[in-house]
Amino acid sequence: RYNIPIGLHANLSEGSPVCEVLKTNSSLLNQDGFFHGKMGFRTALSKGLLNMSEVKQELKAQVELFHELTGHLPPHMDGHQHVHVLPEVRHVFAEVLEEYGIKFTRVPVEPGLHNCGWIPQSLMDFYLGVEEDSFNTVNVFTRHGIRWPDIYIGLSTMGKNMSVGNITSAIDAAIAEFTSRAPSPQSRTVTIELMVHPGYPSVPPVGGCGEGPDDFSQSWERLHELQTLIKPELQSYYKTRNVQLCSFTDL
Repeated sequence: RYNIPIGLHANLSEGSPVCEVLKTNSSLLNQDGFFHGKMGFRTALSKGLLNMSEVKQELKAQVELFHELTGHLPPHMDGHQHVHVLPEVRHVFAEVLEEYGIKFTRVPVEPGLHNCGWIPQSLMDFYLGVEEDSFNTVNVFTRHGIRWPDIYIGLSTMGKNMSVGNITSAIDAAIAEFTSRAPSPQSRTVTIELMVHPGYPSVPPVGGCGEGPDDFSQSWERLHELQTLIKPELQSYYKTRNVQLCSFTDL
């Protein structure tokens, strides 16, 4: 209706499969018939319990459904709860993107993440695991001709941690670090992906992917992100710093 540019946030960890064949007897499902969950998926993967051909089957089914619903293929595709950078999955994910000609993805390595003392240790441990997996994914995505923005931000500014100050500080610090490493920083535009989750709190049983909404979806944090992202101070910062908001199709 509004021609908002959208990509595909591929899901292998929450709710039910899209692929009809995998809805019953599949390594991707737990005993209740749902995906294994954020940590359960990782545990099953580490134990060698997941069939990668089924992962590929499900990813392709989600691309096909996206095409059916929108009339076009997704210009970018990443993974819910960062499953797309996990061992083994990263190879299958890259093959699917190359097969469909999807050029862009997300590599969640956030500059300055290690200095964010406000992130609880349990969450930081998960983020650092995502970071390690991401570093190990770069060569795989590169081999398949997949691209991603120069900088990724979002782990340190998520939910209750989102504020105009946190966003602007993260952007400024990331650009400073990136340009200090770049051989000729003035030669081209620096691209940044800012991961956000704006929305409204879900009220069960509505929402979610089959099991109902998760804790984050039910919290006030999504609305907090929405209210932060539309603040005039943030829009003013973008203008002052010559930040142009765009989609992956503009890259």
